[in-house]
Amino acid sequence: QVQLVESGGGLVQPGGSLRLSCVASGSIFVIYNMAWYRQAPGLQRDLVAAITRGGSTHYSDSVKGRITISRDNAKNTAYLQMNSLKPEDTAVYYCKFDAPYAYWGQGTQVTVSS
Repeated sequence: QVQLVESGGGLVQPGGSLRLSCVASGSIFVIYNMAWYRQAPGLQRDLVAAITRGGSTHYSDSVKGRITISRDNAKNTAYLQMNSLKPEDTAVYYCKFDAPYAYWGQGTQVTVSS
């Protein structure tokens, strides 16, 4: 079994920054893709950003230029650096690791409001 734990969410004013972390523990041999998703109330869960084991990244159009995904393979950890946050970024953020099966974290709330 693999467990994922997210941290770093909270309340931030528009234009502010947050850094989310997701750490994996348990029976891990190798983690392939790491990704962050988000889900706002009443909406579907959408991909925010993803990163391969080799470091190739993909971003949704709505966050390009404001959000950066990174990973530390030695620590089984993914990060999401979020800058210039907007109210529409408010959502529960989930990490998902392919190890090789898909594992999800429990989610961390990000609220962007003045």
